[in-house]
Amino acid sequence: MSNPTQLRCSKEHEWLSAAEDGVSTVGITEHAANALGDVVFVQLPEVGDTVSAGETCGELESTKSVSDLYSPVGGEITEINEDVVNDPSLVNSAPWKAAGCSRCVSPTSPPTC
Repeated sequence: MSNPTQLRCSKEHEWLSAAEDGVSTVGITEHAANALGDVVFVQLPEVGDTVSAGETCGELESTKSVSDLYSPVGGEITEINEDVVNDPSLVNSAPWKAAGCSRCVSPTSPPTC
Protein backbone atom coordinates (compact mmCIF):
# COMPACT_ATOMS: atom_id res chain seq x y z
CA MET A 1 0.00 0.00 0.00
CA SER A 2 1.29 3.48 -0.75
CA ASN A 3 1.16 6.42 1.62
CA PRO A 4 -2.46 7.45 2.16
CA THR A 5 -2.86 11.04 0.97
CA GLN A 6 -4.32 12.31 4.24
CA LEU A 7 -1.11 11.43 6.15
CA ARG A 8 2.15 13.34 6.36
CA CYS A 9 5.36 11.34 6.70
CA SER A 10 8.65 12.28 8.36
CA LYS A 11 12.16 11.46 7.14
CA GLU A 12 12.33 8.96 10.03
CA HIS A 13 9.29 7.18 8.51
CA GLU A 14 6.71 8.13 11.10
CA TRP A 15 3.31 9.34 9.93
CA LEU A 16 1.03 12.04 11.28
CA SER A 17 -2.70 12.27 10.64
CA ALA A 18 -4.48 15.55 10.09
CA ALA A 19 -5.53 17.03 13.42
CA GLU A 20 -9.16 16.40 14.33
CA ASP A 21 -10.31 18.74 17.09
CA GLY A 22 -6.64 19.55 17.70
CA VAL A 23 -5.61 15.89 18.09
CA SER A 24 -3.34 14.01 15.65
CA THR A 25 -2.49 10.32 15.46
CA VAL A 26 1.12 9.18 15.02
CA GLY A 27 2.36 5.85 13.64
CA ILE A 28 5.11 4.37 11.46
CA THR A 29 5.04 3.95 7.71
CA GLU A 30 4.67 0.69 5.83
CA HIS A 31 8.24 1.16 4.56
CA ALA A 32 9.56 1.32 8.15
CA ALA A 33 7.46 -1.66 9.22
CA ASN A 34 8.81 -3.74 6.33
CA ALA A 35 12.41 -2.68 7.04
CA LEU A 36 12.06 -3.64 10.70
CA GLY A 37 10.78 -7.14 10.03
CA ASP A 38 8.47 -8.80 12.54
CA VAL A 39 7.83 -6.35 15.38
CA VAL A 40 7.73 -8.18 18.73
CA PHE A 41 7.73 -5.32 21.28
CA VAL A 42 6.43 -1.74 21.32
CA GLN A 43 7.29 0.86 23.96
CA LEU A 44 5.27 4.08 23.76
CA PRO A 45 5.20 7.29 25.79
CA GLU A 46 2.79 7.50 28.71
CA VAL A 47 -0.48 9.41 28.56
CA GLY A 48 0.26 12.91 29.85
CA ASP A 49 3.88 12.90 28.63
CA THR A 50 5.00 15.88 26.58
CA VAL A 51 6.90 15.03 23.41
CA SER A 52 9.01 17.24 21.16
CA ALA A 53 9.06 17.19 17.37
CA GLY A 54 11.95 15.14 16.04
CA GLU A 55 12.82 13.65 19.43
CA THR A 56 12.71 10.01 20.52
CA CYS A 57 9.41 9.08 22.18
CA GLY A 58 9.39 5.28 22.11
CA GLU A 59 10.96 2.11 20.82
CA LEU A 60 10.11 -0.71 18.43
CA GLU A 61 11.83 -4.07 18.78
CA SER A 62 11.78 -6.54 15.94
CA THR A 63 13.39 -9.87 15.20
CA LYS A 64 16.09 -7.88 13.33
CA SER A 65 16.80 -4.86 15.53
CA VAL A 66 15.62 -2.22 17.97
CA SER A 67 14.56 1.10 16.48
CA ASP A 68 13.69 4.42 18.08
CA LEU A 69 10.27 5.91 17.50
CA TYR A 70 10.39 9.67 16.85
CA SER A 71 7.58 12.14 17.33
CA PRO A 72 6.86 14.12 14.17
CA VAL A 73 5.13 16.82 16.24
CA GLY A 74 5.42 18.22 19.73
CA GLY A 75 2.57 18.17 22.22
CA GLU A 76 0.94 16.19 25.00
CA ILE A 77 0.17 12.47 24.61
CA THR A 78 -3.56 12.02 25.17
CA GLU A 79 -3.89 8.35 24.27
CA ILE A 80 -1.75 5.38 23.33
CA ASN A 81 -2.83 2.44 21.23
CA GLU A 82 -2.97 -0.42 23.74
CA ASP A 83 -3.79 -2.82 20.89
CA VAL A 84 -0.33 -2.21 19.38
CA VAL A 85 1.34 -2.62 22.78
CA ASN A 86 -0.53 -5.91 23.39
CA ASP A 87 -0.12 -7.17 19.79
CA PRO A 88 3.02 -5.62 18.21
CA SER A 89 2.42 -7.57 14.99
CA LEU A 90 -0.22 -4.93 14.14
CA VAL A 91 2.69 -2.62 13.25
CA ASN A 92 3.47 -5.01 10.37
CA SER A 93 -0.03 -6.06 9.38
CA ALA A 94 -1.73 -2.64 9.42
CA PRO A 95 0.82 0.18 9.62
CA TRP A 96 -1.52 2.78 8.09
CA LYS A 97 -4.67 1.79 10.00
CA ALA A 98 -4.67 -0.20 13.21
CA ALA A 99 -1.09 0.61 14.12
CA GLY A 100 -1.43 4.26 15.00
CA CYS A 101 0.79 4.31 18.07
CA SER A 102 -0.35 7.39 19.97
CA ARG A 103 -2.45 10.53 19.82
CA CYS A 104 -1.06 13.98 20.52
CA VAL A 105 -3.02 17.12 21.38
CA SER A 106 -2.24 20.82 21.26
CA PRO A 107 0.93 20.66 19.20
CA THR A 108 3.58 22.87 20.78
CA SER A 109 5.85 22.75 17.73
CA PRO A 110 5.26 22.36 14.00
CA PRO A 111 5.41 18.91 12.40
CA THR A 112 8.75 17.63 11.13
CA CYS A 113 6.97 16.04 8.17
